[in-house]
Amino acid sequence: MITPMPVVVLISGSGSNLQAIMDACASGKINARVCAVISNKPGAYGLERAKAAGIPTHCIDHTLFSNRDSFEAALSQCIDDYAPGLIALAGFMRILGTAFIERYQGRMLNIHPSLLPHFPGLNTHQRVLDAKHHYHGCTVHFVTQELDGGPPIAFSKLEVNSPETAETLASRVLVLEHKLYPTVISLFAEKRLYMEDNIAILDGEPLHAPIDITQIQTRKIS
Repeated sequence: MITPMPVVVLISGSGSNLQAIMDACASGKINARVCAVISNKPGAYGLERAKAAGIPTHCIDHTLFSNRDSFEAALSQCIDDYAPGLIALAGFMRILGTAFIERYQGRMLNIHPSLLPHFPGLNTHQRVLDAKHHYHGCTVHFVTQELDGGPPIAFSKLEVNSPETAETLASRVLVLEHKLYPTVISLFAEKRLYMEDNIAILDGEPLHAPIDITQIQTRKIS
């Protein structure tokens, strides 16, 4: 059996996607192991989730640093101590700088609560409702210098109900996230997924747009 790929997960909050990743690793759905969880917020509940699973945790509080460069230098040092094959952003609410992103180019993923390229940034659920879109969902993409604009890999979607609130929509999308993110991480761990020339490559084929999770689950290795 191939040695499980070490993954460092970056969080800022409750860590529900972290929990989904840890569960998928523990059950063998992902040939990977979460080797460390790092938060930029001391009170993030995700740290407690990781501790309960026996995973090393670190808090690097960005408010204690005078600038972004010094914060990211400390963050990089902590990450590199674990030599991860992948850095997974799971609700990590900090915009990362150029040097940091270049350091981990091609091995850093993020999950975003919208159907990218629609609604990058914050408050996606309310913005979807305000725009009266009929569909919403989440997308996993490689992290690049463009905010939520890195090469998209896969998405999962749902139909917006009527009536619907931002809160109910957020909870429904979160269910999709918990399935989508482990699925994409599994592809990366199996070396079926990588980034080349700022394009996501899956099974040797370039992805010029994200594909539906249902296509991933039925797709065979080339």
